[in-house]
Amino acid sequence: MTGQDGRPPHPPGEPAPVPWPQTGPGQSDQSGPGVPPVGPPLRLSPKVLLTEPIKMLPSLFLPLAGVLFVGGFSPGSFFWAALGVAGSVAYAVVRWATFTYQVVGDRLELTRALVSRSVRTIPLERVRGVDVSNPPLHRLLGIAVLKIDTGAGGDDKQEGELDGVTVTEAERLKAVLLRYAHAGAARRTANPETVAAPAHGQEVSEPVRHAPAERVLFVVPRLWLAYGPLSGAYLLTPFALAAGAVGLAFQWGNELRIDGRFVVGAGEWIWDHPVVLLVALVLLVLAMPVAGGVMYAVFNWDFTLRVREGYLVAERGLLTRRSVSLERRRVRGFELVEGIAERWAGVARAWAVVTGLGDSQTRGQLLPVVPKAKALDVVGEAVGPAISRLRPHPPVARRRRLFRAVFPWLLVAVCAGAAALTWSPLWWVPTVVALLLAVLGVPLGLDRYRSLGHAYDGTRLSVRSGSLRRSQAVIEERAVVGWRLTQTPFQRQARVLTVTAGVGAGSGGYSAFDVGEAQGVAFAAEVTPAWLAPFLLNEPQERQ
Repeated sequence: MTGQDGRPPHPPGEPAPVPWPQTGPGQSDQSGPGVPPVGPPLRLSPKVLLTEPIKMLPSLFLPLAGVLFVGGFSPGSFFWAALGVAGSVAYAVVRWATFTYQVVGDRLELTRALVSRSVRTIPLERVRGVDVSNPPLHRLLGIAVLKIDTGAGGDDKQEGELDGVTVTEAERLKAVLLRYAHAGAARRTANPETVAAPAHGQEVSEPVRHAPAERVLFVVPRLWLAYGPLSGAYLLTPFALAAGAVGLAFQWGNELRIDGRFVVGAGEWIWDHPVVLLVALVLLVLAMPVAGGVMYAVFNWDFTLRVREGYLVAERGLLTRRSVSLERRRVRGFELVEGIAERWAGVARAWAVVTGLGDSQTRGQLLPVVPKAKALDVVGEAVGPAISRLRPHPPVARRRRLFRAVFPWLLVAVCAGAAALTWSPLWWVPTVVALLLAVLGVPLGLDRYRSLGHAYDGTRLSVRSGSLRRSQAVIEERAVVGWRLTQTPFQRQARVLTVTAGVGAGSGGYSAFDVGEAQGVAFAAEVTPAWLAPFLLNEPQERQ
């Protein structure tokens, strides 16, 4: 039994398949089995003719302002400024008219043809993820930016980007690319749980285990946006804005005919009035939690994590709404991160460890700052449970952490104290500060030691380290591609070493620091016994 299009009817209750682009008139169908037919060349939405000139305005502002000032705001200067704006609009029109994209067989082609023809080819089987974002102006016009992640790990030129497709087209193309990548990967790995490759011209089939088309794992409550200021990066927002304002003042000074001596004089006046400088510093410090909370809310508004057809989809953003898709079969574990303020509040952040992900720190985020217990529950459902009981490291690791946290500041205090006795009493200030930091280094070193740990439960390994930023990585055994055991001269003297599990995902390697020599070798041999067995068996023979 078939439908009107000659294809089998869609089973009730199952997710509707996404059709491939249809072959246009006069085009040959050159696709093979299991690949989509050739679709007609498509253009971006004509609405990009509004967004492209606006995006050029920041780069055009200074030249246009210079033309107006040099011309004394005469009719001629306005004519040349208008001519520059018209040129930018014409450039946007030419870029739109000469750019097309097209699904050709098993690849996506991005073509630009003006004087010369340039074609960028992206094999669909190389697609690792598809991101859809909606900046404010794009959302107003109903268009989106679609970015294709191929796991190249380089700059954006090694990937594909369609800036200015309609929202409907972005979602359709995203579904097509992800379904083809998922089906092609299943065919290559000969997964017995998947349906055979679809025949020519048919949709990509779902796995045999009929999972729901979409399931929401977690939506971050808006009340939890109050945890935003606990993230150190957002707290620096006021200082970043102040530094940017000073930089713009120096950059625009010449263009706007602002005398440089005026800017320098203003800086000297503020320096000569320390009360004003102190008040400004206090205001910036007081603005840190407010600005940090606002920026956190802007980037993580309505953060939603869901499962959709074999992908983990994370959506977030207030002004710019962004959707990131991670193929679940490429997820090899997760990383749980806690800053010192976040640990005090009992919250944490989570990232997925994914193979072939270009920008893991941005695209791999599973959860923003949420209560740690909830983060463990959500990550456990999305990726896998964490390993709670870690093996401690030898006591010598505690001495090393105390030494590294205290000795440098004691050395600074001694040097500054000597300078205070022989040169100037002003050196007593850094001496006292260094002594205070040395005292604070004692609890810091003890906490660093308590954070150390590693474990293996038979299928996953886990390593943890850090204090100001404590990170615990939980990695599947199959993700390990190699081991690196290193010893510095000081570690060799203390009979400890650093064991790094090489992983073809995430940051590329996860280390257990200051592990005992026998403990570290046993840890690596426990995870991958076949790899280290020849070395361990030959070691006694070499000693005889």
